[in-house]
Amino acid sequence: MRRFTAQGEVPPALDAILCDDFSRLRAARRSEDARISDYAGSLNESDLSKPIRYCTFVNPQDIEQVLAPALDHFFNHQTHHRGQAHALVNSMLGNDRTPSFDLIIYQRETGEGGLRTIG
Repeated sequence: MRRFTAQGEVPPALDAILCDDFSRLRAARRSEDARISDYAGSLNESDLSKPIRYCTFVNPQDIEQVLAPALDHFFNHQTHHRGQAHALVNSMLGNDRTPSFDLIIYQRETGEGGLRTIG
């Protein structure tokens, strides 16, 4: 989000542990999700076609990119990490005991996302 808003801290490393217990992690995730939602909700069509500038993290270099494709990457990248998390849990618990990390399954189980069973 710092790339989009120029606000927030830069983590010391990509593998930094930002929260040392689950309740703190949950609170931080909820706060960050609200920040993401507020930001995305504030954008208009004109904003999406404007360039943003940021510095990459691993191999620092200055980048300029149109906002819309940068947002595409931001939201799609979470899918990559969800897959990594699923692979780790699967390696520990085995396939039969690993829950689905599929978004559509979550939506069916929780009713989130306006999904409902008909009939």
